[in-house]
Amino acid sequence: MTAVTLGPEGTYSHRAATAVDDAVEFRQSVTSIVDAVAGGEYDRGVIPIENSIEGSVTESLDALAEYDVAVVREIVTPIRHALIAQGPEFDTVASHSQALAQCRSYLEREYPDATLEAVASTAQGVEFARDDPSMAGIGHPDNGGDGLEVIAEDIQDQDSNATRFFALAPAEARSKGGGKSSLVVYPNANYPGLLLELLEPFADRDINLTRVESRPSGQRLGDYVFHVDIEAGLYEARTKEAIEDLEDLAEKGWVRRLGSYDTEHVVG
Repeated sequence: MTAVTLGPEGTYSHRAATAVDDAVEFRQSVTSIVDAVAGGEYDRGVIPIENSIEGSVTESLDALAEYDVAVVREIVTPIRHALIAQGPEFDTVASHSQALAQCRSYLEREYPDATLEAVASTAQGVEFARDDPSMAGIGHPDNGGDGLEVIAEDIQDQDSNATRFFALAPAEARSKGGGKSSLVVYPNANYPGLLLELLEPFADRDINLTRVESRPSGQRLGDYVFHVDIEAGLYEARTKEAIEDLEDLAEKGWVRRLGSYDTEHVVG
């Protein structure tokens, strides 16, 4: 089994993917990862879903609404950002946009004149620093070496910084067993009280909602897709009943069961 995740080698996604399989290959976008898993090209894909500081990864949410895949595991890993460069003199800091945002206070305090450049991944920013002495990257401290110095460690604005990743599989691998479940709901409607109606089936059955988020459907302005995480398995009678009510409310649209899964904490 081979897993695919965001590259190049050394990204936080890569670190999370090693918990799924030792054989890891890389793509340059979340959408291409989800597409490859949905098409059966890979057995597993690992994508970032949510960061404790910067919130949800919108490209991941949109891809899960577009492609039919299964979520089979949730991986939570702490994020330890380091500033990495050939030396202390540089004028540009390159990293993933979320990493730059997660280190905003440090960068404004220590390098107020530096240009911040958003790139595809933390590892790509480090590679730019390896090739150009005028650039620094932000990534895991293990990405230093081979001509690069770790200028400063643990530069993230909050020590509690952590990211959730989803391990994806083709749709036929979807499971009903696990402590958590994820759904995507497209009601194809908009009227006062709609969101309350969508949430009530879970509240009525004492099912805890751990995340509810809306994303534009792309169909028309003001039309939304809802992403819902719950603390219950799809196998449970209360969950089945709640989803039946949800499907009645979304009769003009659809409800997608991404699957049930358990959470694994990976420290690295």
